[in-house]
Amino acid sequence: MPRIKMIVDKSEILEEQHAEFDSIVEVLHGVRGPFSVLMHSPGLAQKVMQAGAQIRLGSTLSPIERELAVIAVSREKDARYEWAAHVKAGRSAGIREEAIEAVRNREDVSGLGPDERDIVLFVRQLLQTNKVEISLFEGLVTRHSERWVVELAATIGQYQYISAINNTFEVEPPEDADHLPV
Repeated sequence: MPRIKMIVDKSEILEEQHAEFDSIVEVLHGVRGPFSVLMHSPGLAQKVMQAGAQIRLGSTLSPIERELAVIAVSREKDARYEWAAHVKAGRSAGIREEAIEAVRNREDVSGLGPDERDIVLFVRQLLQTNKVEISLFEGLVTRHSERWVVELAATIGQYQYISAINNTFEVEPPEDADHLPV
């Protein structure tokens, strides 16, 4: 059960926040999960939603690449809500089950495809050591582009932020969702 009241209806906020609420509904089709928490800080939910929309809609990462990065962040942060939402989205996008299971179980990723392996390693290195090895960085820039690596790092940062909100306030996925092992 969340630690604070989840704001999910416009009637739960002051009128001056209604436009913010509406803008989130317009993009996300509802106020739920971390946005139900962020609505407690007027203006914050909308800014986070805008950054997330840029990452989802304006990025050069493919949906598979983006969702793999998000589930890797979710696993590193033991973020159950984000894992459930994004493993489902990742499967829909076409992430291979082998990659999902390697991330879920924190397994060696050397047997995955080069991009799968390198995205997971990039996330793990950045979140575990606060840096990325130069060979991994340069390999991704060479295969993709500087912009792509900037957007990968931004995706990791965005979902690390969202994971912190969900974990702090104990936002949980639905019971029937795909759950991370404890």
